[in-house]
Amino acid sequence: MRPRLSLVIPCFNQGHRLASLVERCVDLVRQEDAEVILVENGSKDDSGDRLTELARPHDRLRVVMLRSHAGYGGGILAGLRAARGSVLGWSEAEMQTDPRSSLEALPFFDVEPQAFVKGLRAGRPMHDVVFSLGMTAFEFAALRALMWDINAQPTLCSREFFESWEDPPDDLSLDLYAFHQALRQGLPVCRFPVAFDASVNGKREHNLLMSKLSASRSTVAFSLNLRQRLRSAR
Repeated sequence: MRPRLSLVIPCFNQGHRLASLVERCVDLVRQEDAEVILVENGSKDDSGDRLTELARPHDRLRVVMLRSHAGYGGGILAGLRAARGSVLGWSEAEMQTDPRSSLEALPFFDVEPQAFVKGLRAGRPMHDVVFSLGMTAFEFAALRALMWDINAQPTLCSREFFESWEDPPDDLSLDLYAFHQALRQGLPVCRFPVAFDASVNGKREHNLLMSKLSASRSTVAFSLNLRQRLRSAR
């Protein structure tokens, strides 16, 4: 029997927090007709062994093992291709937003089965909000599409929407691609507030800045390429 919800969580070098992550995922599937697909994304630590061991007792936690790191988007895509649910979603393993928050998105699909649903992060540091404002302005200028808090998690959509994707990116721009495709197809976009906890990241400020710059470079490059593709298709 197919579950209603499939939630994909890519894991890369997350061995130190997998026990807590799996505990929350078990709580999620206990509350809802759901499965969680944990993608071991070519980690360099002991994540693969630990993830397999922790998930083994739980038949609604599935592990997809990738031999090498497939990138943020590549890990998510591998999980989505293995998913069995009618509602597909993804979230991140660092738990800045709780994976259980995806349950709050399901009522939107009771009203509109083809909805595109994203969390909206509450409690973010001001510099993160300013960064998002800058990216929103850039994306509007490049693509004429208004997309706020593009990388907020979780993200959920219908299976039909996912199956309509053509050549999705395997890097950090996957969230932008999905958001933009939803707007292009005229899907109802729904947002709901999720608590954001930056303290669980454990990265130093310098590393956080470098991570944001890396994500923004991928997003900008993809946006410019996508704009060119859209212009050529006219």
